[in-house]
Amino acid sequence: MKTIPPSLLILGMCIAEALSMLTFATFPTLLPGFQQEWNLNNTEAGWISGIYFFGYVLAVGILTALTDRVDPRRVYLGSLLLSVLSAIGFGFSADGVLSASVWRLLQGFGLAGTYMPGLKALTDALPQQSHSRAVAFYTSSFSVGASCSIFLSGMLADSLGWRWAFYLVALGPILAAVLVLRLLPPKPPGKDKPVTHLLDFRPVLRNRPALGFTLAYAAHNAELFGLRSWIVAFLVFCQLQQSPDAWGLAWSAASIAAVFNLLGMPASILGNELAGRIGREKTLTLVMTASAVMAVVFGFAGGSGMLWVLLIAGIYSVTVTADSATITAGMVAAAEPGYRGATMAVHSLIGFVGAFIGPVLFGIVLDTAGGQESTLAWGLAFTTMGLVVALGPVAVRRLAR
Repeated sequence: MKTIPPSLLILGMCIAEALSMLTFATFPTLLPGFQQEWNLNNTEAGWISGIYFFGYVLAVGILTALTDRVDPRRVYLGSLLLSVLSAIGFGFSADGVLSASVWRLLQGFGLAGTYMPGLKALTDALPQQSHSRAVAFYTSSFSVGASCSIFLSGMLADSLGWRWAFYLVALGPILAAVLVLRLLPPKPPGKDKPVTHLLDFRPVLRNRPALGFTLAYAAHNAELFGLRSWIVAFLVFCQLQQSPDAWGLAWSAASIAAVFNLLGMPASILGNELAGRIGREKTLTLVMTASAVMAVVFGFAGGSGMLWVLLIAGIYSVTVTADSATITAGMVAAAEPGYRGATMAVHSLIGFVGAFIGPVLFGIVLDTAGGQESTLAWGLAFTTMGLVVALGPVAVRRLAR
């Protein structure tokens, strides 16, 4: 097979990652409609959003560690198939908390076998000197995929209904599979195949610098996915506080959220470039502290004018993602070569525990503090996310020594 240039391989895997993500945000994007149709309270809505990441956590340890032992492409393609089937299954049969939770759980399994295994497949195929920027571009494509998922889900649901939205976004993983089959060559297990058991993560847990980045990833994900699961509902709340002729009401909340999610790609890449200049620890302290502050400001902006809300949303969308590539690149750099897949597995496993907790914790605080009609409740829910993300740089500093 002809050798693929590194730049083309990185571009192709980034596009495949974005396509695989088209099923990602359909439920959170359509959350207000589901709450009304299924009579969901905020805790139930947060549960359905969060169980996606619980599914990710259940599967990611096995699927990502497996990439040290078998061709990562096999794991990736099988998981794309599961993403397709679970999206179609949700559209066909979901009718309440139980059925929706089952399909969201399976969708989480699909993400577990594509996100980090895709990164493992990419870094395996690239020279060492290309890894840092490849990680930055690949992880930032997550935001592009999430934005496309939000935009397409809202548009398709408005035009065809929510069930057809789920059916049609399932085309994304299908296209990703076609691209990977054409672009990524099969790769046999390398000479660094680990001698330990598949799920023996003790060598990884003894790697303190890598573990520090992993704990920071958990804090990052709790905030990020708390925001992504609830931003559409929050923007709907903000729009309802405006006068009928106020500026900014012509845009749907889903479209606004999609645009701001797109800021995640340049923010993540630029954050990684900054880390290359001043160091990862300083960058994470700066960015994650700023994000904690912006979480509080954004949460309490609900009763303000839409211009102010959108300005704060734009800044917050940058700070909430600017640490992503830096964290993951730090983990990859700290990983032992023979345990890179296992290190990615632990990174994702612990990191996406945060992604599961974030939306659920957000919903619990929102319910406890007064519900979706309360500016104070929204403010406290976002403040909780800010407190969590502030723990990230602490973990990196403590475990780096």
